[in-house]
Amino acid sequence: MAIPVTSCKKLDLFPYSQIAVAQSFKTINDAQAYDVGVMSQFRARQYGTYMYYADVQGDQLNAALDYGNRSGSPARWDGTFTADDQTLGPIWQGYYANMADVNTAIAGYPSIPTNGAADVSALNQYMGDAYLARAYYYHRLILRWAKPYEPATAATDLGVPLVLVYDLNGAPARATVQAVYNQIIADITKAESLLAATPGVQGSKYFTIDAAVALEARVRLDMHDYAGAYTAAQSLITGGKYPLITTQAAFTAYWTTDGVQESITQMAANSSELPNTNAIYLGYQAATAKYDPDWIPSQWVVNMFTGSGTDIRLGTYFLKTTVIIQGVSTANIYLVNKYPGNPALFTGATTNYENAPKVFRISEMYLIAAEAAESLSTPNEPNAIADLNALRVARGELATVGLTGATLVQAIRDERFRELAFEGFRLNDLKRWHLGFTRNTPQNANLLVQGTQYYTLSIPADAPKFVWGIPSNDMIINPNLVQNPGW
Repeated sequence: MAIPVTSCKKLDLFPYSQIAVAQSFKTINDAQAYDVGVMSQFRARQYGTYMYYADVQGDQLNAALDYGNRSGSPARWDGTFTADDQTLGPIWQGYYANMADVNTAIAGYPSIPTNGAADVSALNQYMGDAYLARAYYYHRLILRWAKPYEPATAATDLGVPLVLVYDLNGAPARATVQAVYNQIIADITKAESLLAATPGVQGSKYFTIDAAVALEARVRLDMHDYAGAYTAAQSLITGGKYPLITTQAAFTAYWTTDGVQESITQMAANSSELPNTNAIYLGYQAATAKYDPDWIPSQWVVNMFTGSGTDIRLGTYFLKTTVIIQGVSTANIYLVNKYPGNPALFTGATTNYENAPKVFRISEMYLIAAEAAESLSTPNEPNAIADLNALRVARGELATVGLTGATLVQAIRDERFRELAFEGFRLNDLKRWHLGFTRNTPQNANLLVQGTQYYTLSIPADAPKFVWGIPSNDMIINPNLVQNPGW
């Protein structure tokens, strides 16, 4: 979708397949076409390595013997995980490439003439989509390529380059963490104003006012703005548009066939427009009707769901089955089944692991509200417990009783782990809580790659590689960049 900003020398003509920026924002139809591209690119930054590359680096998963070193470097935290990593570079570049197009849209949309209220409403939607997409991209970048937000140091900690105007020859230095978060909040605020007349609906494929508020809640939690995070999250909870799912059948359908009940934003997907996949967890082999996964969840992870015996997430997020690894069959192994593939999106006889990406879910808002209420300078434990228990009871667990202080904090963190497992949150959560981890309790060590860099790996809090390295190519071409420590 990138639009060239220089013309061909011969007669100042553009290539037949391209159009000048000045010529591309003439009508409301131009804006609509550009908005389709913005949202299509946004979908392309969901799931796949944009999600699971951080998850394999954390403490939830173990490398199976047949994993073939796919995503092995981040899992090992060793010298093979470098700024030359061939996945980190495309993730960084993917966000910034999309940002270039979003910046072009933000600059171009205001020049489009409108004819009546319908055009004004449509243009507000398109501009709101662009501002919210930019806020989202910068939030993803700051989470992975900078230290966690700390009020005492955010004004001096290095963030990521802020690029708000398309400039092919720009070589921006890194802005501070505070400056990047300020820009994110400014873009969300602008999006909320523009999307104010776009009400939230379950499973919206485009951005709505509710999507903007959901991102605000997520960002303010990271910023330690606990009052702001609580207010934003609670407004979506009390709005009642996205009731929590309470039955096993409905919850399984939500994740398998892409139900929409809890989705504030859920990207479009059809058999001709397929999103990225999280295809590392099952490895279904049609010939044997068994599974040969790259990554297997640890036993302690499974145990987090089995305590009550009634948690509906256990039967949805996991499949207990027979695996065939290195030619040997082993029964009763739990595999991650959160992304089994929607049969409506199959392109062959068996799963292709395609599911519509769920970007913002109401359950996350309950967790944000609970953590924010408990984290206030004067903790509001009754509110924290109410939101925590609302989610627990909906998922088939018992309500907590008598928790306070550190035990309540741990209960909220445990519930966040259970609900958001394998959705790309875990590494960021450990980083912002300043916690390390030790991988432990494999389901069956005989199925796993051996060595201290795998299922017994121990990483201290605030280890350098909790923050990713800026890709080497960017460091070479932009002398104004400063690399993160440890890379």
